Amino acid sequence: MHHEKTYYVYILASKRNGTLYIGVTSNLTKRLYEHKSGGVLGFTKEYKVHSLVYYETTNDVNTALTREKQLKKWNRARKLELIEKMNPKWNDLSKDWC
Repeated sequence: MHHEKTYYVYILASKRNGTLYIGVTSNLTKRLYEHKSGGVLGFTKEYKVHSLVYYETTNDVNTALTREKQLKKWNRARKLELIEKMNPKWNDLSKDWC
């Protein structure tokens, strides 16, 4: 039996309406731990972009990568609208995970 891998397209935010970061991973818990612990150098560490405010899943890596590119091209208003539809309070969806 082939085990399906799950891919996550996710958005991190520094705060409500703050700096956004869009990424893709097959292990969201591990990736978030890396972001939160400062293990991922660069952008997310510099801007303290640690709150998981949105994510979606797919079993196809190409779908995930295409979606990530698509979201990155969207204007800010459209990204905020996407987040607010799923997470109107901008809660950190991962706060009980790590």
